[in-house]
Amino acid sequence: MGLRLHFVVDPMGWFCISMVLFVWLYNSFFIPQLVLMPHLQEGHIPGVVVVLYYLTSLLCITALFRASTADPGRLPLNPHIPHSEREQWELCNKCNLMRPKRSHHCSRCGHCVRKMDHHCPWINNCVGEDNHWLFLQLCFYTQVLSLFTLALDFCQYYYFPALTQTNQDLFLWRHELALLRISTFMGLFMLGGMGSLFYTQITGILADTTTIEKMSHFLEEINRPRQPWHQTFAEVFGTRWKILWFLPLRRRQALLGSHLLPSRV
Repeated sequence: MGLRLHFVVDPMGWFCISMVLFVWLYNSFFIPQLVLMPHLQEGHIPGVVVVLYYLTSLLCITALFRASTADPGRLPLNPHIPHSEREQWELCNKCNLMRPKRSHHCSRCGHCVRKMDHHCPWINNCVGEDNHWLFLQLCFYTQVLSLFTLALDFCQYYYFPALTQTNQDLFLWRHELALLRISTFMGLFMLGGMGSLFYTQITGILADTTTIEKMSHFLEEINRPRQPWHQTFAEVFGTRWKILWFLPLRRRQALLGSHLLPSRV
């Protein structure tokens, strides 16, 4: 079965995700043109560095595309509720549909999402049960790409030897310093923002608590036994194979024994 695409019609969300795409495109174009390819041609860096940078960039944009277009866990209009699980369902007072407990109605998207964490304008989508793992991958690969970019900017400033085969009349080389400063600023901004977001996401998963539950002081009503960390993450990513936690191009499957509805991502 193919991957289902989910699009949210929200001009503000389109603007935010366009800004994220601009940052990615900027660093995926100017850094290779200014740093990687020239130093590779003159033998200052090995080819594996270039391959790793492009691989990290590819994983980052793939995670962004999947997180922004994946169904976060939208509930069907007429869900099948097993008799043994009816106590775990409740009526939404906004859309008047039955939903599992810990679901939330998103005012931006206009529907309920299973185990919704929050609505993220930067991916123009909700972060819910079915795409939370993709959002974590996006945060992770954005940090890796930002660190990679900052390291290359630093090396270009202080470490790499001067290039001998550059055309100083080209736009890139006439404005090299300004372009690198912009790249450094965006790298620091993305690293700081995604780092703090990634930390709050990890601590929330380990505590089995969503961002909405933290903000609404709903914790008093949640009484669940703590699980080992690997079991908790396995439920989020839909697999116990840890290597698959880092791959965005796959389908998430609910683990056996889970009471949740099957994933469509």
